Amino acid sequence: MNKVRKDWNEIKTNDSWAIFKIMSEFVEAYEKMAKIGPCISIFGSARTKDHDEYYKIGTEIAQKLSQKGYGIITGGGPGIMEAGNKGAQAGGGQSVGLNIDLPFEQNCNPFIDPQHNLQFDYFFVRKVIFVKYSQGFIILPGGFGTLDELFEALTLMQTKKINRRPFVLVGSDYWSGLIEWIKRTMLEKENNINEKDLELFTVVDDADEAIEFIDDFFKIHSFTPNF
Repeated sequence: MNKVRKDWNEIKTNDSWAIFKIMSEFVEAYEKMAKIGPCISIFGSARTKDHDEYYKIGTEIAQKLSQKGYGIITGGGPGIMEAGNKGAQAGGGQSVGLNIDLPFEQNCNPFIDPQHNLQFDYFFVRKVIFVKYSQGFIILPGGFGTLDELFEALTLMQTKKINRRPFVLVGSDYWSGLIEWIKRTMLEKENNINEKDLELFTVVDDADEAIEFIDDFFKIHSFTPNF
């Protein structure tokens, strides 16, 4: 028992020093991101190949948003993230990558502006930066990480911790099962959300629909800091 307590106390001591590393990630990201104008975050799978239809749609969305003056923020890796950064550069916009060190599948894609390539060790710091500096969210098909980012942003809007933002799910075939479960089980059967919460997002199937939704949103809403 004494050895267990000794080991645990050493862990807690190391945790205290980790605070300084966490602070440094926040400070560096805040200083770099504050210099960039309004941005849209694009989420999606790192495993999507460049010949996939969703890769092409992601690239097109990012390019058209960039041509309208938005910066594009992605997780900095391959797949849909690469598509977003590729579209940003093609559209002449600012291309931001919030890269994180992972034991597999995460490598910086070549379409991030060098001055906007940020490195993170902590997922939670990275997610704060995604939300703080995004004026909208585009979610393409992805896995657990994409769902984590999706529900994090929705929860913050639902609880009014951030202002309402355009929130677009791309691909009705991909998202229809999840949305049906949210409606039938989460809402109607268990009453765990309000019907109005379903208005926090929309579902589209092509780039022009996504752009139109964001344009319409900002005809009646202003650009404001998230927190």
